[in-house]
Amino acid sequence: MWPGRHRYKRLPNRVLRTLAVSNYRSLRDLLVPLGPLVVITGANGSGKSSLYRCLTLLHDAAHGRLVRSLAQEGGLQSTLWAGPETISRAMRTGQVPIQGTVRTKPIHLRLGFSSDDFGYSLELGPPPRNTARAFDLDPEIKREVIWAGPSLNRHNALADRQRRLLLSADDEGRWTEVERDVPMFESLLTRIADPVRTPEVLVLRERIREWRFYDQLRADREAPSRRPQVGTWTPVMAADGSDLAAAIRTLQLTDHDRAYKAFSVVIDDAFPGSSVQIHEDMAFLRLQMTQPGMLRPLSAAELSEGTLRFLMLAAALLSAYPPDLLVLNEPESSLHVDLLPALGRLIRRAAERSQVMVVTHATSLADALLEHPEALHHVLVKDFGETQLEGQGLLDKPSWHWPARK
Repeated sequence: MWPGRHRYKRLPNRVLRTLAVSNYRSLRDLLVPLGPLVVITGANGSGKSSLYRCLTLLHDAAHGRLVRSLAQEGGLQSTLWAGPETISRAMRTGQVPIQGTVRTKPIHLRLGFSSDDFGYSLELGPPPRNTARAFDLDPEIKREVIWAGPSLNRHNALADRQRRLLLSADDEGRWTEVERDVPMFESLLTRIADPVRTPEVLVLRERIREWRFYDQLRADREAPSRRPQVGTWTPVMAADGSDLAAAIRTLQLTDHDRAYKAFSVVIDDAFPGSSVQIHEDMAFLRLQMTQPGMLRPLSAAELSEGTLRFLMLAAALLSAYPPDLLVLNEPESSLHVDLLPALGRLIRRAAERSQVMVVTHATSLADALLEHPEALHHVLVKDFGETQLEGQGLLDKPSWHWPARK
């Protein structure tokens, strides 16, 4: 049996080990080691949001909306590394000014990741200059590869997209043609996810689709979470927290109430003596919070932004259906500094069931997260406009090989 083809049946460790980015904004050439809990910090403008965005772009590829997402950012040219193709030692030492050089490589944006069982990379580039296009901001997908194992080599590729040509390897490692005229805007993750011919593509696509991102939780006065909500089964809270009451009610009715007990413990940790109730009113659900010293429960409309936001984070992180990867961008927003230790404990608890990546400005939150025994802390810094990991040398970089464009 060809190694890798059926490894997914043995439920391998799905933790991502490496995130690779080339030429996305300030991320000229970045390899990020990953673990069960990853904490990303750095000054404003150091590239934290760009790193977060790269994961969402990979998520978009699995949903078939990658090209549209890049077009909405202003097209490929607006997202590419804006500095010189190479930065010489003379530039770094100030002997010569930073200036453009003669390009030696194709224009590209590359994204990829690897885990213990699967890896994936994609390369985007501009359309041919002599091609008349109505959608000028759309980049083209030039190359995609899926492989078995943590790093790509000559023998472990499973699926390969070379411009318009799609190839798949069988159990013996022989390549067969799947399709010859693939649209340049469509990823192989959505094109050939066939449970019979290409099961590994289907498995990888579904894993990526299950990643969850929380960076736009709404707690303002007009937030939908403050209003009564239609009661419906909600194992995964929406990215903006709009179905908070339904998500908490789902926790109450899931897994013999153990999920909700964990939620209650977390709420009591953050707000001692407090509890959350969900009341059913015909087809609607109403969230209320009981707090010490209050003569009546407070409705969601009465809660402070910080309190409501913490409830959303608790419902998201303690989901009855934990994802493989959960990414939080500045979860400390709107929270009082006294809540950050409790938030750190909540996130560490979630990291026992999912891989968690946290991008944060809060030193106290980062310190709390680093109490996790397997936490990795990456500080992003800028060097001549290029984002780098502080202290990372050549020997510290994970093994990675970008497939050449064909």
